[in-house]
Amino acid sequence: MKNMFEPGQQIETTIVAVSGDTIFLDLNAKSEGFLDRAELTDENGKCTVQEGDRIKAYFAGTENGEMKFTTKISGGKADKSMLENAFKNGIPVEGHVEKEIKGGYDVMIGTNRAFCPYSQMGYKQKDESASFVGKHLTFKIQEYKNDGRNIVVSNRAIMEDEHAKSMVALQGKLQEGMIVDATVKSLQNYGAFVDIDGFQALLPISEIALDRVDDISTVLKADQKIKAKIIKTDWKNERVSVSMKALLADPWDSVAEKYPAGSKHDGVVSRVAPYGVFVELEPGLDGLVHVSEMEGIDRNSNLSKLFKKGDKMTVEVKETNPAEKRISLMPTTSVEQDKTTARYMAGQNSDDDGYNPFAALLKK
Repeated sequence: MKNMFEPGQQIETTIVAVSGDTIFLDLNAKSEGFLDRAELTDENGKCTVQEGDRIKAYFAGTENGEMKFTTKISGGKADKSMLENAFKNGIPVEGHVEKEIKGGYDVMIGTNRAFCPYSQMGYKQKDESASFVGKHLTFKIQEYKNDGRNIVVSNRAIMEDEHAKSMVALQGKLQEGMIVDATVKSLQNYGAFVDIDGFQALLPISEIALDRVDDISTVLKADQKIKAKIIKTDWKNERVSVSMKALLADPWDSVAEKYPAGSKHDGVVSRVAPYGVFVELEPGLDGLVHVSEMEGIDRNSNLSKLFKKGDKMTVEVKETNPAEKRISLMPTTSVEQDKTTARYMAGQNSDDDGYNPFAALLKK
């Protein structure tokens, strides 16, 4: 029977049946391949796949005229001819990390000894050696010399392949403009890292809320569930940025209607600058009271000594510019002061409300 596949060739196929110790695979040519059931069983001997599942496997050659596949070479299958074939065709092999030796680790693949350098163990992080010793890991053979007496393997190469595949999958799944569920993993001064389907994205501090956030720990905490919008993807550098603020209504969209020229509003000082004071009218909406609008204060005054963040201030709107997101304000009397003055001018104040010089004169 002529083989349709080259040794080591990877396929993705469907499981046709699981029978006894064998798993049969659909080869889309009125024929089937097979692999050993033991490859896909857990520590309790239970098969982890079933009919109809999709799996990836490597062509290992023919056996009794049938095409045999494997997910990786391990245990009794790891004879020298199989290891050489795995080296030539990039088939993963399973090995047991026996101990740490000079420059790396001693790894047993079946009855064959291999060497894994420190630089080829793990993925992009410096793990302590004790975390690898005693483990069964998957490797790729990088060197096979002297009839298998000198074998060099890499665990990192396997992990890099897996990572690259996961990035391709995420790139198709996570796209700009999407709204996603995320979990806060850690807080930093500049933002928070959030988990989205196993990928860590950045939520910049400026994208958390409409108003300014100075202390991120006051609004977010580890393991908190959030909804966010993907605002930027850079898959070349494996970076994704998300925003909670993007899901909130922009107050500037209705600023002209809510804050027309001449209207009065109570606000809070949000920032003091050399040229004036910024007053927050609502979260995400600040206006400027320029120093020239402040009675009795000249341009050379140190405003930071006269105002501080959190001070209450009543202002009147001079002008709004939604396109440039600017509001010009000026200090004014409070709404309550205006009401009191109006009542006084209308003669509604009694003598008990305060001293009225005109009423006192008429009583003489």
